[in-house]
Amino acid sequence: MIDYSTFTEEALEARLADLRQDHADLDAAINALTSVSVPDLIVIGRLKRKKLALKDEMARIEDFLNPDIIA
Repeated sequence: MIDYSTFTEEALEARLADLRQDHADLDAAINALTSVSVPDLIVIGRLKRKKLALKDEMARIEDFLNPDIIA
């Protein structure tokens, strides 16, 4: 797992923006692949797993940038 404390806030925000764009691109690709008459389920499955991994990393970065602090 990545230690986000070594990165600046700006670098993490930039990484988060890149991940969001990649996530949206994968979503568009998945939608395009599912609309064909004979979809390639193996490729779609791989893209969905990659999309989920991106979502998990986005959540970790967001949690690091905005921690839940119980006062």
